[in-house]
Amino acid sequence: MSALTTSQSTSTSQPADATSQTKDGWSAALYGKAANFVYSSAFTSPVMNLLEPKSGERILDLGCGTGELTATLARAVGPDGYVSGVDASANMVAKAREVVAASRAETSHVPMAPVDLLVADAQTLQLSPEQEGTFDAVFSNATLHWCSRDPLAALQSAARALRPGGRFAAEMGGMGNCIGVRAAIHSALQRRGRDPAAVDPWFFPSVEEYSTLLTRAGFTIREISLVPRVTPLPEGLSGWLRMFAKHSFLGNLEEAEAEEIIKEVAEAMAVDCRDREGRWSMMYVRLRFSAVKEE
Repeated sequence: MSALTTSQSTSTSQPADATSQTKDGWSAALYGKAANFVYSSAFTSPVMNLLEPKSGERILDLGCGTGELTATLARAVGPDGYVSGVDASANMVAKAREVVAASRAETSHVPMAPVDLLVADAQTLQLSPEQEGTFDAVFSNATLHWCSRDPLAALQSAARALRPGGRFAAEMGGMGNCIGVRAAIHSALQRRGRDPAAVDPWFFPSVEEYSTLLTRAGFTIREISLVPRVTPLPEGLSGWLRMFAKHSFLGNLEEAEAEEIIKEVAEAMAVDCRDREGRWSMMYVRLRFSAVKEE
């Protein structure tokens, strides 16, 4: 039973983009190189532990990305469960289909749940009447800070998906995330007469700010906190910027100017983000929470 959304369903398999950021700006291949920490078990186990997926449960993965964690959820709930993964990027969903299929083949001795993967924006997600209010849990990792246009709507989407008493466990960028780097991008754009606030895609809230939104969306908060985390950058800060800033902050610029800003920001941040042996890292601050939908 597939969820119907306001966006395109990828019921037909599509090849994942292997070389570039295509129509929707996200490159699954670049994501795997520059941002594989997003789905590494070392960094995702805390939020998975908050979720505590159980056999037979129905789980919505809100912002499934390239599908590694979706596959983990499908193994956790088993063949009697069900997982639906949604992401705003068609490129990411196409890659997620490949990842889930490969995981199913590689771990055939561990039966997985049926999985639907759909293209949909969390801020405008609409489930079919058959799906709405039927999920036992909603999971989200590294997605909700991209919902800057209407963060409350994203939380309301999660609430509509859940049955009364259903769980919501998530981790996202919080206040102080990417500190220094974000300011350097703003400064570089301002020096060129551009308004960075108009293209800044991120919403990094405080605990107090997001607690208010969760309550307004109909959730009772179990726990919520900001967690600082030094995050290695396998492709350096330049690779990170090409993954996360080039199609957002720099999306309206010519290629040469975008690359000029990437170089400028990386050089400015080297003193804070690169050690003496040339290894790059960045200070992330994650907002992690667990909540339940009010009965």
